[in-house]
Amino acid sequence: MEDENKTQPKLTLMEEVLLLGLKDKQGYLSFWNDNISYTLRGCILMELAFRNRIAMVKDPNRRKYPLADRYIEAISEKLTGEVLLDEALKMISSTQERMSVGQWIDLMSGETWNVMKIGFQLKQVRERLAKGLVDKGVLRTEKRNFLIFDMATHPVTDSAVKEEVVKRACTTLISRSTGSSPTLAEKNSPIQYQQLRTVAMVCAAYAANVLENALMYLNHEMRERAFNKVEELLGDYSDYPFASNASKDEIVGRDLQMEIVAAVLNVFTKMDSIL
Repeated sequence: MEDENKTQPKLTLMEEVLLLGLKDKQGYLSFWNDNISYTLRGCILMELAFRNRIAMVKDPNRRKYPLADRYIEAISEKLTGEVLLDEALKMISSTQERMSVGQWIDLMSGETWNVMKIGFQLKQVRERLAKGLVDKGVLRTEKRNFLIFDMATHPVTDSAVKEEVVKRACTTLISRSTGSSPTLAEKNSPIQYQQLRTVAMVCAAYAANVLENALMYLNHEMRERAFNKVEELLGDYSDYPFASNASKDEIVGRDLQMEIVAAVLNVFTKMDSIL
């Protein structure tokens, strides 16, 4: 576990997306954001793929089916130490029925009419992620009064952590290179899949309607360029093999895991019709 810890980032994809959505001082998400819950479930699958815990079922016939309809399986039951990831991993590894990326995101979001599968719903994901960020020293917990009820809020304590996520998102989206070539920092990073993780993060933030929070300090022209770039990245990385060659060195021998990342991003491209 120790060696693996050196190659894992401090924050998971879900935590980075949640952090971008949080108002720094108020410590809560927009009440009108319907997309973030669904997106966070997709991030859980991508994070498990990045950590080599799940992969597409290795079946040559799978290519006959759309990415989001291909079955996934657990390839390692070794716990990650992240509560939500481990809960999802246990569900995927313990179920006898094989299910696809799209099905798992729906089930973990509670979007099913099948009462036999209601137990697959991951509950209170946003609150549990926020508490995890409190444990990591990034947020703190406060009680806040909203007219007729009290609510726990989680203002940002360590602004440097959030600033790093914002900076990484902005650098990726306003660089002039095509295909999001890795920066020098990403090339030298000990974090496994660092550049791909950043692409997944900005695409997930876009799907979750929180990306504009990272871009608020850019001028209008830069913001326009950033939104065009994220749409380009979604196009490049929501199919497999990836249209961009920028990450090819990172993914050698990991095709079945990377197909899951592409499949989740593919689901994100269709989210307006889903929600």
